This record gives sequence, C-alpha cells and structure tokens, in this order.
Amino acid sequence: MTESDVLLETFVPDRPTITAAVRLAGRAPSVHNTQPWRWVFDGTRLHLYRDNERLLASADPHGRKLVISCGAVLHHLRTALAERGWHTDTVRLPDPEQPDHLAAIEFRPWPDAPIGVHARARAIELRRTDRLPMLPPRNWNELVHAARMLANPHDIELDVLDADARSRLAIASQYATALRRYDMEYQTELHWWTGHSHVTEGVPRSALVSDAESARVPVGRAFPSAPHSARRGEVEDQAQLIVLSSADDSMLAWLNTGEALSAVLLECTVAGQASCALTHITELPTVRKTISSLLADPVVPQVVIRIGSAPDGEVPPTSPRRPVTDILTFE
Repeated sequence: MTESDVLLETFVPDRPTITAAVRLAGRAPSVHNTQPWRWVFDGTRLHLYRDNERLLASADPHGRKLVISCGAVLHHLRTALAERGWHTDTVRLPDPEQPDHLAAIEFRPWPDAPIGVHARARAIELRRTDRLPMLPPRNWNELVHAARMLANPHDIELDVLDADARSRLAIASQYATALRRYDMEYQTELHWWTGHSHVTEGVPRSALVSDAESARVPVGRAFPSAPHSARRGEVEDQAQLIVLSSADDSMLAWLNTGEALSAVLLECTVAGQASCALTHITELPTVRKTISSLLADPVVPQVVIRIGSAPDGEVPPTSPRRPVTDILTFE
C-alpha cells in the first residue's frame, strides 16, 4: 500500500460507516415521507442528489419542499457522521450546470465533536412527527434560545408566534385546506402518498389522525382521516408555533431551511418535546403572505413547526423508510 493510499483511508470513512450513516440519515423528515433523495459515494466524496421522480407535482410544483426535505437529510447525515468521528466539509449546489446535485461532502477526522452533536445524533431514531393535540412545551425559553442558535448558522431566521398570531395562522391554515378540498389533482396526490400499510414510503395509516383528533389541532395539514379515534381526548392543543424563514426564496435558501429544520427538530427531541413540521400553509402565495405579515422582518416564511409536550411521554408510531440500497450507490 502506497503512502497516498494510507492517507486516503485515513481521511475517508469506509463503506460500512458510509452505509450506516446514510441509513440513519434516512430517518429525516420529508414532505409526505416521500424521501426524495439519493446518495452517490465516489470513493472520496459523498454526493447528495434530489430525486425528481418523487416530486409532488400538485403540492410542490417548483420543488421547494423537495429541496427542504433534502436539506433535512443532509443535516441528519452530517450529524450521523459526526457521531462516528467524522467532520463533513460540505459544498452546497457545487455545480450550477447540475441543479439536481445538491451537495458534495469531503471528510476529515473529528474525534472531539461537541456534546450537543452527539445528543442530536442519538435523537435521530427517537424523533417522530406528532400530529395529535399537544400540551404546552416545557422549558420553552431555553428551547427557543437553543433552536435559534442552531438555525442561525444556516442563515435561517426563527420567529415565535404569539397568541394573536397563532389565531390568525389557524384561520390561514383552514383557508388553505378549503382551497385544496376540491383540487382533484392535489387530493389524488395526497391519497397516493398516505394511508397505506406495509410500504417503505409515504405516511402510513398508523400516523394519521381521526377527524375528532384533527378538530382539536387548529394548525395542521388535512390528511385523509384515520379510523375514528379520540386519542388525547382531554387535551386541547396548546402547542407553540415557530416559523423558519429565509432572506430569499432560492434553492440554496430551501436547502438551508431543511438543514435548520433538522437541527431544530432534533433539539426538540433531545429536550423531550413533541414536534410537527408543517409546510402546507406555505404552499399557497396568499397564505404565505399572511404568515409574512405576522413576522417582524421582511423575510420569506418556509416552514412552520408545532412544538409541545405529549402526555406521559406518549410516542407516535414510526413511519417506514426506504432500504439503504435504494438510495445509496457506490462508484
């Protein structure tokens, strides 16, 4: 073995490490659990590409939420590798001629990653999307401070909505739902990706909520209804709402939003709080303007997050994920 081969092995994770990290990163949240990403490892660098076959043509025609989803998996991947002792030097949108190529990652040893990184890595498999009514979050001010510190490096603003703004957002959410109710292309797409069992993608039936449960969540996407249930029947939703916003509406801003979203959701999990990312109220321009009017600065709202606590630490079911062989290629 030559000296260059030894150096290459020293500064590049082996295949089992790459595979394990990609598998864990696959737990990242994505719109309708479409998991619209693919990875290619060329022996030196790991590349992230968007999977346009998973684009939601009706709900997400410009691919904004697809790229946000890819940003979330990128941050999950970097966190998973940090847990394994690897720093990831990442170039985002490395080739203007290949807009589907979202990131290229190189590696160097990182034996002393911060404690917070390790905690968030361990939270990856524990995080769930909780669509049920929530109790108020605990230690709210400390969590908001930590979340802002995590979002800022990605050039993403984090705003907390007050009670009046939450009421206005609830009306906007209902308005968005009403506009989509008779949009047959949208509804067909929604039903394609939700309510199925024994699949590796989409929102499973076990993760849906009933009409009775949904009625107690003022701000939430209207998915197909689950069989009648009244889980947390004594809880009226008291979740706090935060908004992640960017300075512009570019593809880089979408990717950064996804990375910030990942960091915030994992930090919520570390803090023992329930969370649910919402993008349906940023799909329509009119509703997006309503959210903008609730914010202090002239920014572009990208994602709303509900954060609260689940009664008695109740944990929603796990959503399925695609096998790593479907999303990772070695060249």
